[in-house]
Amino acid sequence: MPMTSEEIIRLIKDALPDAQIDLKDLRGDNDHYQATVESRAFVGKTRVQQHQMVYDALQGRVGGVLHALALSTAVPQKS
Repeated sequence: MPMTSEEIIRLIKDALPDAQIDLKDLRGDNDHYQATVESRAFVGKTRVQQHQMVYDALQGRVGGVLHALALSTAVPQKS
């Protein structure tokens, strides 16, 4: 069973409560998503570490229940 966008957002927010998440279902099939995640938790982390934090939040579902996730991460810009 594919993952809903609500479930993906919930899992990321559980791990990164301040995260701002822009999530798009690329094919309308709940199986191929594009996500942009911004979080202060990414400060001082490499891009690889940032992505790993998001993948860890998804608890091993990427590549299984969640077939594909195109991921961009960033530290929020100061206002």
